[in-house]
Amino acid sequence: MKDYKQLLKKAQSELPETVGSSERFQIEKIKGHIEGNKTILGNFKKIAKNLNRDPEHMLKYILRELATPGKYVGDRLILGTKVPASLINKKIKQYASEFVLCHECGKPDTKIISKKDAQYLKCQACGAEHIIKNI
Repeated sequence: MKDYKQLLKKAQSELPETVGSSERFQIEKIKGHIEGNKTILGNFKKIAKNLNRDPEHMLKYILRELATPGKYVGDRLILGTKVPASLINKKIKQYASEFVLCHECGKPDTKIISKKDAQYLKCQACGAEHIIKNI
């Protein structure tokens, strides 16, 4: 029994302070490159899928916020101008706070639902509904 307790203490002392992130919701950073006057993004659809949102909805928001043209070619998103990755990541975070995270409990377990002439963000965790603006 004494050997077990010694081994347990040794194992606990060798563990890192934090084993992983305490948040279960993290937004992946955009991966892309600049080609001439265009910005090519390779993981935009994957980020939209991780946020549980339609890539077209997220694209419409990003293009409006960046004031740039863009289109999908295969799985890649091509923006018509040079845009720094830091700015795109900032806009994706804004999108998540506006259209993904619940305004009451802060959880990402939400869906966009349409009622009559408005769209709502409905939280599957706490049941709260908030009206969201049309893009």
